Amino acid sequence: MARLPYADLDSAEARPLVDRIVAERGSVLLLYQMLLHSPPVASGWLTYLTAIRQLSTLPGALRELVIMRVASLNGAPYEADQHAPIALQEGITPAQLQALDRWQDSPLFDDDQRAALAYTDAMTRDIRVPQAVFDAVRVRMGERLVVELTATIAAYNMVSRFLEALQVHTGDEHA
Repeated sequence: MARLPYADLDSAEARPLVDRIVAERGSVLLLYQMLLHSPPVASGWLTYLTAIRQLSTLPGALRELVIMRVASLNGAPYEADQHAPIALQEGITPAQLQALDRWQDSPLFDDDQRAALAYTDAMTRDIRVPQAVFDAVRVRMGERLVVELTATIAAYNMVSRFLEALQVHTGDEHA
């Protein structure tokens, strides 16, 4: 149960953004139902996460793999519930999702995925990324993808922290 009630989606201030979210995403997820307590924050969030998920050149499978890892590390089940189907759609296998908590010992991940997962772990757990971990990602991806990977990991750490602070979880009653 969320710590706050979900926002009134029919309020005059929220309605234009609700219409935009429905047009872009098909529905208003619980995350946005909570964010809509502050329409300006919800608007900025939507713009930023749309850039991360839909405008980035980071391969979708890699993007979703690191999002799922962030959700796992941060204990954010709603984030994982929302992204698991997307990860599968992008080409991550069910076996990879099951092995994600022990990726270091699993043969299911290639070298690019391992580099990205090590980077994800360092950013999420320690904030500061060791030079060797950074270098492994940079060699494989180049500057643009390193920036996009970094922004994706940072963004989804923000998402999971927001969700968990306010206890937004799958199964909560929609507004």
